[in-house]
Amino acid sequence: MTVIRNADMAKKRTVRVATTNITEKIGRILVREGFLKDVREHREGQKSLLISTSKYRKRKKNTYITALKRTSKPGLRIYSNSREIPKVLGGMGIVILSTPQGIMTDREARQKKIGGEILCYVW
Repeated sequence: MTVIRNADMAKKRTVRVATTNITEKIGRILVREGFLKDVREHREGQKSLLISTSKYRKRKKNTYITALKRTSKPGLRIYSNSREIPKVLGGMGIVILSTPQGIMTDREARQKKIGGEILCYVW
């Protein structure tokens, strides 16, 4: 998440991130929600990298990600049940959660009535 946020501030179109299950699922969620243009896997020898392409607005030279805030950290985990999942900007942004059924957005978690660890806010 920090790599994507830093690339966004530096106006980079593509970002290379080390591939893990969590980064891959978060990337797919950001593509599905319209914040990123594309996420694909690339191999360089033994290393597996995830290359994400930012989605830019047509007239403005800004990306669709206004802010990306990491909430839960190794020193302080933040959990929420399905009724207490916060809404970002009145529903304009998304909350990404790690639940027992996998990583998903706040809307999906409310629909399935499951809670979990709040990973980040994106708007």
